[in-house]
Amino acid sequence: MDSATMDNTTNHLTTWETTIGPRDIISKLHESILGHILSFLPTMEAIHTCVLSTRWIDVWTSITGLQFNDSLLCFGTKMQKEQFVHFVNRVLLHLASSCIQSFSLCLTCHYDSSQVSAWISSVLERGLQKLHVQYANEVLLCCHSLFSCSSLVQLVLQMNCTLSLPILSCLPNLQHLSISGIKLVSESSTFSEDIILSFPVLKVFEARGCEWLTMQNISIEAPLLERFSIAIWNSLSDESYKPSIKIFAPNLTDFSYEGDLEQAIILLNSSSIRSASIVVVLDEDKKDRMEKLRLQAHKLLSHIREVECLKLLFYKVLMHAGDIFTYLPTFRRLTYLQLNEVTGEALLNLLYNSPILNTLVLQNGISESNNDMLSTASVPHCFMCSLKDFQFQGFNVHDQNELLLAKFVMANAAVLERMMISTAFWLRYSDIDMNNVKEQILSFPKCSSSANMQFTNP
Repeated sequence: MDSATMDNTTNHLTTWETTIGPRDIISKLHESILGHILSFLPTMEAIHTCVLSTRWIDVWTSITGLQFNDSLLCFGTKMQKEQFVHFVNRVLLHLASSCIQSFSLCLTCHYDSSQVSAWISSVLERGLQKLHVQYANEVLLCCHSLFSCSSLVQLVLQMNCTLSLPILSCLPNLQHLSISGIKLVSESSTFSEDIILSFPVLKVFEARGCEWLTMQNISIEAPLLERFSIAIWNSLSDESYKPSIKIFAPNLTDFSYEGDLEQAIILLNSSSIRSASIVVVLDEDKKDRMEKLRLQAHKLLSHIREVECLKLLFYKVLMHAGDIFTYLPTFRRLTYLQLNEVTGEALLNLLYNSPILNTLVLQNGISESNNDMLSTASVPHCFMCSLKDFQFQGFNVHDQNELLLAKFVMANAAVLERMMISTAFWLRYSDIDMNNVKEQILSFPKCSSSANMQFTNP
């Protein structure tokens, strides 16, 4: 194209743009589309778009996602509590959308319990799909509308509230449930009946720091559940009766427990679990209940015997119940095992019952081990055919038991490929010669000629 032709084309374009003027394509979109776009903004900012033009005055009323946070600034200043309450009430009153897809409420001030409950009930009546409430102060939440909301897909409650559980409830479309700080009580005083929570399509269940204050056992029926995580500390409660929590989830693959094992967790049809993490901490004033803890631990471990990856982190437990790992199921699929604060006897029992173990991660060494035990112990099957990676974290070179364990592994792990020793962090302040320690360990006889020794400092 020659320069004359190019100049002519440019002039035509300039004339065309001048004739039709600037085009506001966004404003020509349907209000339902604009409302959906504004739903990604905090509700306060979405409402501020009403000043753009007369076209935008009522667009915000079509939003389908509400985000209220009383800590956000409005024109550079934080709203007073009374202003915030008025703002939320006005928004809910003037919304044109008959269906609200998501509602997020983050509160830092103290509000009247009935007010918070009314806000939540109001949006639940509009086909709500996602509800997220974060509130530190105590509130009595109206539960009937919550447990009868068939449209809910995601429910996140991070709040200090009391929920009355009906004997039977079903949330047919709920896929993600996350609760923390909740006190769960029962609507019924009939002791004989279990509380049944039915979630036909639930994929994720998370409960942390909740108090299960019911007189009935709780059954969670979730046939499609994939991940179950619970942190439950009964020291928060003075109740003497601890209801058991039964989980029917035949497709569960990821299980996580953190607590004191005072409350029974019963996994039904749990053969699908492939990854599990169990963290148990014992309060110093609970030493008298060792027998119950031992029984609960055995039951829980028997429920997850088909796992492939397992973390067993016990704090202040084995010093009072050293035989907690005496009677174990065979973990025939287990390839990864992480432990801490374990005795020599407990470690061997776990290794004997893990025939195809590939990776062993040991934190904080071993304790209360008989010096002659490792020298006379039979070699675990996994040492001869599968153990390739041994990680010794928090290695204490002053402890003879830990040196004997390193020697035992090196002398018997026939297919070992890597042995990584990370020394305890406090050794950096000691005057011990680490080079001498390394030379001592490297001098131990090795069964595997391909084993790579690695030493790391914290």
